[in-house]
Parts: sequence; structure tokens; C-alpha cells
Amino acid sequence: MALSHDDYPYLYETHLHTSFASKCASNTGAEMAKAAKDAGYTGIFVTDHHWGGNCAIDRSLPWDKWVDGFCAGYYDAKECGDKIGLDVFFGWESGFNGTEFLIYGLTPEWMREHPELRCPWGEDPDPSWDLTPEKQYKLIKEAGGMMIHAHPFREEWYIPETRLYPDHVDGVEIINATHSSPLSKSHNDPGFDDKAIVYAAEHDLPGTAGSDVHSTTMFGGGVAFRNKLVSAADYCNAIMNGGDYILTNGVNWFDKRGRKII
Repeated sequence: MALSHDDYPYLYETHLHTSFASKCASNTGAEMAKAAKDAGYTGIFVTDHHWGGNCAIDRSLPWDKWVDGFCAGYYDAKECGDKIGLDVFFGWESGFNGTEFLIYGLTPEWMREHPELRCPWGEDPDPSWDLTPEKQYKLIKEAGGMMIHAHPFREEWYIPETRLYPDHVDGVEIINATHSSPLSKSHNDPGFDDKAIVYAAEHDLPGTAGSDVHSTTMFGGGVAFRNKLVSAADYCNAIMNGGDYILTNGVNWFDKRGRKII
């Protein structure tokens, strides 16, 4: 029996930024939540740029204060989501000189207890900040979280080279709506996703989808389920344990391997 997106009514945006913590974002958490609700999403994951990425939070702050500032976008979106009936989950996008990973299933409280999440950054980084993607993966897995390689084949000025870590991720973002949505104004090349689909299949890694949205212009991308997610842990379990879900870039629908469906 052919898959139909009509059978998967619960759509989640898994890659979303707010202006609180992402320098490249245009809108607050509450504004993003309202736009997502209006666009028909069941829920969103707030995944602002973390320490090694395009983060808006002053890195000279003490770690606990830095985390407070970083999580403000999530809390703003969550407060709004609770009022309007939109599920809002916490996550983040870590960066390693242009190579980025989406982290799910952990909490702001956990982040506050792990200052080792700081990674080498700037011209003269603190020598104690020795986090690598491999070390990050070990840390995330020990805590029960999930790490997804975001847009692994995107080509941009801020990405000096393609770095792949098939043994140190739980899955691959094979559909990034920014690459293919007619609403997108950057990173426009569906070929980036085509390469990610092949790469994930070669390494038998689960595929995910998200919009990588930075403003209230919602692209409509994400992951859809037959049943409503109760928590971020539900999402992690579905991706890592062969759950029933499909993917979209807001225009077309795909199965978990990135093949188009009805």
C-alpha cells in the first residue's frame, strides 16, 4: 500500500531559529511559535545556533548566564506555544567551523551542568575547550540525547569543507527545506539534499527533515507522524528506532529514505 501524507497529520518543524540566540534569525521565539501555529504545525523544536555557530550570546559571560541567554528563545516560544496550543521542544544546533549538528532530547538544565559544550572558537580559544564532534557525540549519547548531522553537503562561504561523521551521528538531515523551498532566499540547491540522501543510505543512517527557518516565513518542512509526540524523547525514539514517519520540504513528501511519495 502506497504511503500518503494524509495519514500523517502531525507535522513538526525540527530546525528553527530565533533572534534571541541566533544572529542570523529575524524573529523572537513567540513570533516563530505563532507563525508555526498559523502554518499548521503541531509542534516545533527550537534549535538556535550554539557556542561554535552564529550565536548571538556574549561568549564572555559566565557559563550559567550564557546558557540563560541562549535558552531565552526556547522559553519565549514555549510560553507562547502553551497559550496557543503549539508543542514547543528544546534543542540546539552546534557548530564546528561550519559543520553543524542538531541536538535533541536534552534540557536547558542539563546544558547548564555541562560547560564542556563550549568548543574551540575564535582566534585564541581557551585551551580547555577541546570539544570535537566525536567527543560531543559521546557526551550527548551518555545523556540519552540524539545527534543529527544538519545539511551535511551544503556549500557556503562559512563552510570551508565537507566533513562527515557517519560513526558519530544518529541520523542525517536529508531534507532541508531551505535548499528547495520556493520561499527560501538562501542556500538554494536541491542537490545538497540529493547528496545527503545517498550518504544516509550508504551508511544506513535514519533520515530527518527540517526547514532551517530563520524568520516567520514558514517553509512547511519537517517530520510528520501518525500520532502526536508527547515529548522530545518521543521524537528521538522514533528516529533512532525505526518509527513510522515521513518527511517534507513543504512542497513534496518523502519516505524516511528520501523517496517521493503521494
